[in-house]
Amino acid sequence: MQSLAEQSEAQTVVEAVDKPLTLILKERHRRGWLIILALVLLLLAVMVAGVVLGAVEVALPDLLQALGLWPRPKLLDASTKAIIMELRLPRVFLAAMVGAALAIGGTVFQALFRNPMADPYVLGVSAGAALGATAAFLFPTKYLPLGIGLVPMAAFGGAIFTVILVCRLARTDGYISLSSMLLSGIAVGTFFTALVSLLMYFSRRHLQQVVFWLMGGFDRASWQYVRLALPYFVLGSTVALVHARSLNALLLGEETAANLGVEVERTKNWLLVGASLLTATAVAVSGPIGFVGLIVPHALRLLVGPDHRLLLPASALGGATLMVAADTLARTIIAPTELPVGLIMSLGGAPFFISMLRRQKRSDI
Repeated sequence: MQSLAEQSEAQTVVEAVDKPLTLILKERHRRGWLIILALVLLLLAVMVAGVVLGAVEVALPDLLQALGLWPRPKLLDASTKAIIMELRLPRVFLAAMVGAALAIGGTVFQALFRNPMADPYVLGVSAGAALGATAAFLFPTKYLPLGIGLVPMAAFGGAIFTVILVCRLARTDGYISLSSMLLSGIAVGTFFTALVSLLMYFSRRHLQQVVFWLMGGFDRASWQYVRLALPYFVLGSTVALVHARSLNALLLGEETAANLGVEVERTKNWLLVGASLLTATAVAVSGPIGFVGLIVPHALRLLVGPDHRLLLPASALGGATLMVAADTLARTIIAPTELPVGLIMSLGGAPFFISMLRRQKRSDI
């Protein structure tokens, strides 16, 4: 038995250790919220730049006037207002939504699989969406009653079907094995990619359309697309944010998370549904765009830490900012010709990701 003096000394040592640790955690938390605030301001700046820059430049007062924020009456040209309200604004909002969705999806999948190389397409969602979109190009019907093209609807359906199929293949006795799900996603994705190649081979008349869609972009952006994607984006993001604490526990392993009071299977199911819904929505309205869901969580994790209560909103803002910036660059770099956003992200994302890995490797040494 310890004496009272020994217990008091031990308590003093614990408090001496715990106090700096508590201060460090509080400082990191405060720093994380400051970074999130900075990301909000950066996103607003990039969105404004995305509206005013382009083949036809728009003056900032014209943008403020179109939004009803200009303090003095100013006659706004009808064509300029149409460019702002019908072309640039929906495109910027859609790009921000897609970037945020992919970043949140990547963050969730990296935590679930405890694999830093996991991205939103790890379950073969992009391949399923590509199969649906490619098949849609073969149909003569171009529009549905909602005013949305058949292609995004078919892409969304293909993505959701892929997720359901992968989950069914990985489920055993009501239990979803994450390793089995990862392998099933690779197998299903490879098979669907082969089917896409087969359809492309037999549909040469639509080959250019299919290839351009597979590169990813926002050339078809409209308010209808924004209204279509918004409910699914809000639902998927809410599911991820509500389970942020559970994601922190799952990082320690499923058994440890269960001991901490997390309903592991129920939480995994909800997170898989939320992240898959975000990914399917993003691919449906923009096509597959790589690297956003891979590099953004990595970069923001280095800045705000592994706490998903901070990492999820930071990743959403970072993904939105990166996507809007990439889309603006795609529209302006060789204006009036437009490059696919997926091409811009691949050209810039791969070198950035390699340099980030090398920098992290040096810090580990």
